[in-house]
Amino acid sequence: MFGQGRRGKVRKKDVVTVNVGKKGLTESLINEINLQLEKRGVVKVKMLRSFRGDADRRELARMIEERVDGELVDLRGFVLTLKKG
Repeated sequence: MFGQGRRGKVRKKDVVTVNVGKKGLTESLINEINLQLEKRGVVKVKMLRSFRGDADRRELARMIEERVDGELVDLRGFVLTLKKG
């Protein structure tokens, strides 16, 4: 739509991606996700193979959502999008 500008849209460069690896959800990683949520409003969290193992991706997404100060917006594959909540 014309005239809308940048209001209400999230530009791709404004979204930061955080990788969860073999160390899992450490306190420092949770603090970083919360800091980026406060700063940018939207964070993508990528669950690497070394983290997820054979676990169900929906269960892992719920576990991450419970530990951070944001709400789950989208889950595509092993990448979840959180927004400040």
